[in-house]
Amino acid sequence: MGNSSRFSTILHLCSFLVLLYSLSMLVPILISFIYGENELHAFLITFVVAFSIGFIGWKATDSGDKNLRTRDGFMVAVIFWVSFSIISTLPLYLDRRLGLSMTDALFEGISGITTTGASVLSHIDTLPKSILYYRAQLNFLGGLGIIVLAVAVMPFLGIGGAKLYQSEMPGPMKEEKLTPRLADTARNLWVIYTAMAVLCGLSYYAAGMNWFDALCHSLSTVSLGGFSTHDDSLGYYHSAPIEIVGGVFSILAALNFSLYYIVILNRSFKPIFKNSEVRFFIFVLFIIVSIVCLELYRTGTFDAKDSLVHGFFQAVSIMTDNGLGAGNFPHWPAQVVLLLMGASFFGGCVGSTCGGIKAMRFLLLYRQGSREIDQLIHPNAVYQIKVGGDSVSDRVIQSVWGLFFLFIFFSCAFIWGLVAMGYDLPTAFGTVAACINNMGFGYGETASGFGGLTDPAKWLMCVAMIFGRLEIFPVLIVLSRTYWRF
Repeated sequence: MGNSSRFSTILHLCSFLVLLYSLSMLVPILISFIYGENELHAFLITFVVAFSIGFIGWKATDSGDKNLRTRDGFMVAVIFWVSFSIISTLPLYLDRRLGLSMTDALFEGISGITTTGASVLSHIDTLPKSILYYRAQLNFLGGLGIIVLAVAVMPFLGIGGAKLYQSEMPGPMKEEKLTPRLADTARNLWVIYTAMAVLCGLSYYAAGMNWFDALCHSLSTVSLGGFSTHDDSLGYYHSAPIEIVGGVFSILAALNFSLYYIVILNRSFKPIFKNSEVRFFIFVLFIIVSIVCLELYRTGTFDAKDSLVHGFFQAVSIMTDNGLGAGNFPHWPAQVVLLLMGASFFGGCVGSTCGGIKAMRFLLLYRQGSREIDQLIHPNAVYQIKVGGDSVSDRVIQSVWGLFFLFIFFSCAFIWGLVAMGYDLPTAFGTVAACINNMGFGYGETASGFGGLTDPAKWLMCVAMIFGRLEIFPVLIVLSRTYWRF
């Protein structure tokens, strides 16, 4: 396939995605009608602009071979998130009720679609219903995009060890995709993802939320996005059942969604219980939650009951990079906050909506470290790293080490950038952890929100959010000179 034909095919696919995404603007318009809001122009203009660009691009490139080479997936992934981020910004910038600058609107839009949940808005409780719903919808659609990217695209590209999770799965998961066609994969994931959101919403409603809040928080929770309808997030309700619902569904959303497909296919939960990554994730999560609960009680921050409830919910929310909050978290003991900020780099499982480095990669790094110790003790012995009974190739280990290095390197670079702009180290660390892990909880000056950041700092954190969401490799590959040598 020629270069022009390949670019035409890439633009054809991306234009179609933009066309589909434009239709999502119709739902906030419906919400506006339901609640009698008169400001519709922001969503209408965005719909018309995005629909027109998508339709024209789709029709203009509707010719020739539609097959892509593996390397083209990197370009699709980058264009996908950049274009969606720009479109997501438009309603927030055009809505006069918000009064956001372009920088603030871009930060909020990128934060929403990357499921980061870091917000520059204040007085969230008083925002129009259509805006509150739109923010939750950004999280939800971004979460679905992440799942499709992680399950159907990244394994095919073979970066960051993302393909490894397939080795433990029976049946169709041994193949390149869940099902032979990407469209079928996306459809199956959409059904599972939506069903989980419906169940989560019903659970929130049963726990005491009104239907609108339950709807918005269910979209934010299953996407691990973190946008709430209140300034105090789930802490607004002062409800243990609501926090427990939030914690439980955060854990469910942090598992590999491919496993849910296998569970349904086999009518058995064994694929989840036997999965090495899930077991490792739950083990680490149990340790983090236990330490947090004990520290909250030991330091007298809460009584025994509240230590268990707040400790469970907040530890789960931050480690899975959800970002919903309760219990006045930023003012907890410093050692607890530091532990949870560090845990946000761990994240959840590959193929979930969470951010961070992911449990599978930490599991591989742990086993690689153990192998090195054994190798030093017995230099002539031959040791193999195995996951689920299958040996892991050195190429996969190298890829994981590469991603780990880049993740830490860019985290340090972003922290240095904020310190160079005049922010103290705790603020810089907490802000970068919130953005590159797509977790949303700041610290120090950003503990109560990100609106106080300077414009250059917000732009830098927008880059951090995109880097974290795309797991760095696709961005660097597309920007490299080697990629453009055809």
